[in-house]
Amino acid sequence: MSALSKPEIQMFRKQLRDREMDLRKAIHASLLNSDNKDYSEVAGRVLDIGEQSLVDLLADFHIIELEKEVAELADVEAAVARITAGTYGQCADCGVDIDVERLRIYPTARRCTECQMRHERMAKDMTPSL
Repeated sequence: MSALSKPEIQMFRKQLRDREMDLRKAIHASLLNSDNKDYSEVAGRVLDIGEQSLVDLLADFHIIELEKEVAELADVEAAVARITAGTYGQCADCGVDIDVERLRIYPTARRCTECQMRHERMAKDMTPSL
């Protein structure tokens, strides 16, 4: 059971639900907007390699932004599910309470600061160097 009070949990639930709605709207608008931006049509009109590169960059940027929004939405939904399950605010790795200040800054946090740092170090160690 999390050490968060009921008002704190309700505050985080509302904050997460509001963010969830904002992300859903942004993703929806982005997908609708992508139908209006036919990058291949623009690419067919470019005159030089520099312009083609810019068109490719814009298309890649659009996809990256959409992927970030979808990933954040998944994190928000997971946090709401933890609230429902009664595990919100507990570290997924060690089970200790996540500091409320960390949750205020990062309401989708799954780990306490110590476990998050360990997780990031392990992920960095597993990333192949070039």
